[in-house]
Amino acid sequence: MSDNVDPSDTVDPSDTVDPSDTVDRFGPANTGQGFGRVLVAVYGVFALAATARSGVQIATKLSEAPLAYLLSAFAGIVYIVATVSLARGDVSSRRLATMAISIELVGVLVVGGASRLFPDSFPHATVWTGFGSGYGFVPFVLPFVGLWWLRHTR
Repeated sequence: MSDNVDPSDTVDPSDTVDPSDTVDRFGPANTGQGFGRVLVAVYGVFALAATARSGVQIATKLSEAPLAYLLSAFAGIVYIVATVSLARGDVSSRRLATMAISIELVGVLVVGGASRLFPDSFPHATVWTGFGSGYGFVPFVLPFVGLWWLRHTR
């Protein structure tokens, strides 16, 4: 046996992988995998429901409750953006999802509170009226779950 060490057999310290680099090197965990698929599906259902419902309401009876119907349309757009960005899951989509879901949370809280304090301003319900009471409070819980999922898959 020879005591000579072949230089190609040595480990170069710059070749080691720093665990903190794995997120940047390999990308963040995909937000649309596992539980994320269920979350994307729920957001998709709300995107479709809010957008379709508000579209019909705006087209047929906007004068009855313009604030409620326009808020429902806005909610539908927010749900569409959240759905697509959660499904994509890349870095810029994650940022967009965080913004959309944060807007959703503020919307649910503001519209939910306003609809309780000023019920005459909401003669017809929106998806966020009463903190989403017409939808089993899912619109109230959903942004908390969405933000948790984005943080969890970071």
